[in-house]
Amino acid sequence: MTAPSSVPSSTAARSHGAPAVTGARFSRITGTGSYLPPRRLTNHDMVAMLAARGIETSDEWIVERTGIRARHFADDGVNASDLALPAARDALESAGRKPSDVDLIIVATSTPDMVFPSTASILQHKLGVHGCAAFDLQAVCSGFVYALTVADAMVRAGSARCALVVGAEVFSRILDFNDRTTCVLFGDGAGAVVVEASSSPGILAADLHADGRHLGILCTPGTVAGGQVSGTPLLKMDGPAVFKLAVGVLESAARAVLEKAGRTEADLDWLIPHQANIRIMQGTARKLKLPLEKLVATVDEHGNTSAASVPLALDVAVKSGRLRRGDTVMLEGVGGGFTWGAVLFDY
Repeated sequence: MTAPSSVPSSTAARSHGAPAVTGARFSRITGTGSYLPPRRLTNHDMVAMLAARGIETSDEWIVERTGIRARHFADDGVNASDLALPAARDALESAGRKPSDVDLIIVATSTPDMVFPSTASILQHKLGVHGCAAFDLQAVCSGFVYALTVADAMVRAGSARCALVVGAEVFSRILDFNDRTTCVLFGDGAGAVVVEASSSPGILAADLHADGRHLGILCTPGTVAGGQVSGTPLLKMDGPAVFKLAVGVLESAARAVLEKAGRTEADLDWLIPHQANIRIMQGTARKLKLPLEKLVATVDEHGNTSAASVPLALDVAVKSGRLRRGDTVMLEGVGGGFTWGAVLFDY
């Protein structure tokens, strides 16, 4: 895959004796990558695991309500940065870049390796580079959409010229396996993109929101205090409330980002929403009057991987040959906070 011609940042340009950038500056996604841990659990595997705990569920119950048929769990001792690393390398190879080309790393995650330092800093070390800006961004399932928007702004501003944006999660660590309504929904994984400065538009517009009034419908209300866990360190969700809110805000964000970009629904080649529930995803497509053939869905095989779900689905669409250069794509995220947002770009 050949990356579009990139425009160096003014700092980099001066350091190499090149003239400063003049004229419009944009950002483009030049490479995608993903990684799933090897351990795959089908619904039947989950049914057996829960039955051992005296909890009843079924493959039919899970599929009917969510569209999920399998998910991947990381082994003990495997952290978010361990999943992020192969996804990042995959994206860099796709973009024709080396780790040393990267001057910004953003990792979207709700399940970091540790309290600090950031998972992004740990990933930077594992990539064998040092010195560039690296930080985590926490917006739960909207995290990748938020992180991509931040990377776009920093590239446009000249603060970076080659950004690595990663969504990585080990949600299996915060699941309550006594709650069948939540533990069957989530999985682990990572997805990544390379975002580079360009003289032609790539990322067209973004629309981000949050409403803390709804924090209680999806949260993990625990923290570390005095050397012990304070509160409940396991995921809690009011499924019906999340479903009701998600469909409405995803439609509003989609329409807002299209308006900002001067585009319409007819211009969309692909819709890649957060992979949480097939009914929410299909409902959003219908509200935008998009044929379901334009909806990229990987939730059946990956489950809800939170901040990793959008870049995972994006990479699947690229690697399968469905998404091609020149296509117009909308990414959408919605999650705890309550956060939501959309990004529109020409690939």
